[in-house]
Amino acid sequence: MIARSRMDAPAPSAPSRPSGLLRAARRARRRVRACAAALVVLLAPTGCGTASDARTSLPPVASGSEAPVRVTALGRLEPEDGIRRVAGPSGGVPVIAELRVDKGDLVEADQVLAVLDTQPMRSARVTRLEAELANARRELERASRLNTSRVMSDSRRDEWETRVRILRAQIREARAELERAFVRSPISGRVLDVHARPGERVGEQGLLELGNTSAMFAIAEVYEDDVGRIALGQRARVTSPVFDTPLTGVVDWIPLKVAKQDALGTDPAARKDARVVEVEIRLDDSEVAGSLTHLQVEVEIEL
Repeated sequence: MIARSRMDAPAPSAPSRPSGLLRAARRARRRVRACAAALVVLLAPTGCGTASDARTSLPPVASGSEAPVRVTALGRLEPEDGIRRVAGPSGGVPVIAELRVDKGDLVEADQVLAVLDTQPMRSARVTRLEAELANARRELERASRLNTSRVMSDSRRDEWETRVRILRAQIREARAELERAFVRSPISGRVLDVHARPGERVGEQGLLELGNTSAMFAIAEVYEDDVGRIALGQRARVTSPVFDTPLTGVVDWIPLKVAKQDALGTDPAARKDARVVEVEIRLDDSEVAGSLTHLQVEVEIEL
């Protein structure tokens, strides 16, 4: 009976047709393939150009090995030929009796800047010698008349003639000493600073400082590695927070020696022992820079 019951069990049914969910998935896959094919057609290169043309149309990339078009350096402003420290006469330590100029004054070459306390004594010596010379000349004239009439000997007349020559030489010396009591300006320019006032001795700093501020220069401290690219006549640009607009100039002189850097910037990583060449740049307009001697500036020299 058990065997019969197994035989009487219904046979498994045949596989059924795909369900609606499966058919929807297949339709979605077909739509994805169609969209991908359309995208390929849109992105494919057209007949107007090739892939290589597309690559060549891209902007060129700048090369890092290109040489710079300018040299930059720190620097300072100075009058033409630098600052002159005017001292007193050599020998001894003179005392100022009269100061005839002050800071900011314009002076001419050979103008008296100060008078030393030795002036009265030296002036009196000149006056005394001039009086002695006048008397010696009168005695020489008298001796010459007496010698002509044979009243005075030739030797006596020669003595007075020698006396006159000696006094003339002494007066020249006394006048030279008197001139040393006056301190004169070696150049035309402006008084930048005064180091000794009336009643004070002239020290190591000298009496005062002068500068030709009518012709100002920017002294650019160019690194020794860059100086080979600097040439006379190159244009330069000088900037500072003090200036409303940059100053311009031209390279006027390239020194023949290397020095230690003096102008230091604010960068803590900058070299403090750099070797530089102080290139002189003549400014086109000295009016603004004339009152700013030793101002630190930044210089750009066009190559």
